[in-house]
Amino acid sequence: MRRFFVATVLGLMFGAGGTSLTAQSLTQYVLENATVIDGTGRPPIVGASVLISGDRIVRVAQGTIPVPPEVQRIDVSGQYLIPGLMDMHIHLQGGRGRGGDALAGIRALHGFLYSGVTTVFDAGNNPDYIMDLRAQERAGEIASPRIFATGGLVTTPGGHGGGPGATLVDRWPEDMPKLDEHIAREPDMVKLTFDEHGWGTRPLIPLLDPDLMAKVGRYFNEHGIRTTVHISHEFRARQAIEAGINTLAHPIIQGPISEGFAKLMASTQTPMVSTLTIGEGYSRLVEHPEFLDTQIYRDVYEPELIERLKTSVRDQYAPRTWTTWMKVMTPVAQENLRLIVEAGGVIVLGSDQSSGPASHRELELMVAGGIAPLDAIRIATLNAAIFLGKERDLGSIEAGKLADLVLLDADPLENISNTQRILRVIKGGRLVDRELLDLPVNRR
Repeated sequence: MRRFFVATVLGLMFGAGGTSLTAQSLTQYVLENATVIDGTGRPPIVGASVLISGDRIVRVAQGTIPVPPEVQRIDVSGQYLIPGLMDMHIHLQGGRGRGGDALAGIRALHGFLYSGVTTVFDAGNNPDYIMDLRAQERAGEIASPRIFATGGLVTTPGGHGGGPGATLVDRWPEDMPKLDEHIAREPDMVKLTFDEHGWGTRPLIPLLDPDLMAKVGRYFNEHGIRTTVHISHEFRARQAIEAGINTLAHPIIQGPISEGFAKLMASTQTPMVSTLTIGEGYSRLVEHPEFLDTQIYRDVYEPELIERLKTSVRDQYAPRTWTTWMKVMTPVAQENLRLIVEAGGVIVLGSDQSSGPASHRELELMVAGGIAPLDAIRIATLNAAIFLGKERDLGSIEAGKLADLVLLDADPLENISNTQRILRVIKGGRLVDRELLDLPVNRR
């Protein structure tokens, strides 16, 4: 299997001023004259400097930062600096089948990195497959976003996502050894499912007992592991919050939320992941397949995949009741997210897919639903870090945090689609050579 690394020895041109740097010299430097959108929701800092040392941000200031002569100054005038984007609900492709397809997974990870997504949370996958890729990423063996993962899901027998690799529980405390086995795989967060279906076009399936869910969630928390839960209905979301589950893996899509629920989300500060793209994607492909001809899709998606999506997959989606149902209900979910943001709740970007372009589509759908671009960028960065419990290290351009950054050549506050206008991606203070990534854009 070929492995693709973050650049270590190649000479790279960096910044508008054309300063020539090697990745070896990217140990301490200052980005100067940037417009910094720091991810906190605060107004942009125009003419800002960002000092980076090793993998961390040391200082952010308007104007010039005094530094010793050996520290490289890089002029990025006219560019916009945002934190690396974070997608908190993916299911990395390649995990199906015995052993999985690591090359497919690495190419998907390259697509995220190329798209400025520097952190992902895999919300359910073949445990051996995703944990092996996570280990490779953390050892620096592959070019990849930071990978956080749950591995298999936790649910009741017959419940949503209860296939191979899942931990099935229905008795307490008899099932505690199963949870210990799950913990032994060192998940970054544990995902439970709490959805009986019976909505849209779905048949009824078993539902995890709420009291058992509370015990399971508390058990993981007592072992230092945060929890998230698959829900789709306000009532089930309320039950999950009451059970002490830390985060919600999806928005409410079955109907409009109540005013009380929006206030509950604000008062508890329970992070909720957006996942609009997965539902909207069906009708978008059927009605507007031309989106696949835009630059970011052509750069990241294999030509064969684009052709298959436009033909056989589109033909499959067109007659489905599910396609129509999701088209009708996605605007409901968009408005629900807007109301929670308006109330002061914590919404988090997640696409429920396996591609960097989908992360950008998620941003577009949130803004189209009435969320301001400045808030949307926080949703895709600092709020995502809060979801993981990693806000001390990730999610914003602030002193002390990991230097995961994206330089853009256009203002994302004027048009959120400008988050796709990527000039440079930096992960842990090191420039990612996007030209080394195994993607169609680099094979033309």
